[in-house]
Amino acid sequence: MRNISNKTYWVVGASDGIGYDLVKKLDKLGVSLIISARNKTRLLHLSKSIDKQVKVVPCDVTDIDSVKSAFASVGKIDGVVYLAGDYTPMHAQDWNEQEVIKMADTNFMGALRVLGTCVPGFVERDEGHIVIIGSLAGFTGLQGSIGYGASKAALMHLAENLSADFYQSKIRVQLFNPGFVDTKLTLKNKFYMPFKMSTERAAVIIANGMLTNKSVINFPWLFSLIFRIGRILPIKYSIFGRKNNI
Repeated sequence: MRNISNKTYWVVGASDGIGYDLVKKLDKLGVSLIISARNKTRLLHLSKSIDKQVKVVPCDVTDIDSVKSAFASVGKIDGVVYLAGDYTPMHAQDWNEQEVIKMADTNFMGALRVLGTCVPGFVERDEGHIVIIGSLAGFTGLQGSIGYGASKAALMHLAENLSADFYQSKIRVQLFNPGFVDTKLTLKNKFYMPFKMSTERAAVIIANGMLTNKSVINFPWLFSLIFRIGRILPIKYSIFGRKNNI
């Protein structure tokens, strides 16, 4: 088990969902925290619920100037967790250009902007911890997941690129791919979501996973098998029907 106590982590996307509960779990592990998101009010509310002092740094990941300004306030960090995300269920037949670009910009391009500020410092010190929160939806093309699925697949590939480049360094890269999690984003879904878990449960899995040497953690494990198998089998379109997406 790795020790992240007394380490400083920048959690991006902390104002809601998994990020909100993950901050609480990391605090219990003794992590020094810097939390960011667009919603400063929610960040301040979260900071007040934690015993240790938490640094609040508002940041819009779709704006490079905002990201650079936030990083200037963040200072030296030992690790970064990227959870910022956006989701609107959508079929290609109902393509909404603005919504699709918004999802890609938040889920993937935002990660590039944030990591672009952090990675050079990690490389210079040959030390750091990069945590990316993807989705099982990135494993295979799903109906009704235009914009979202592709952006999560890009995140998965990005994590693989980073892992390959830092394979022989002291920079750790971890990718977490959750299934359905009960958030305000999944409330948009109008279908049954199997294996759906609470944000608190997802946060526990991620926090505990950060203490391990595993580079990829897919969860729930049994549900993830369907997606990994569906990636290579032609029956995936019948397994993942028109109303199914994450």
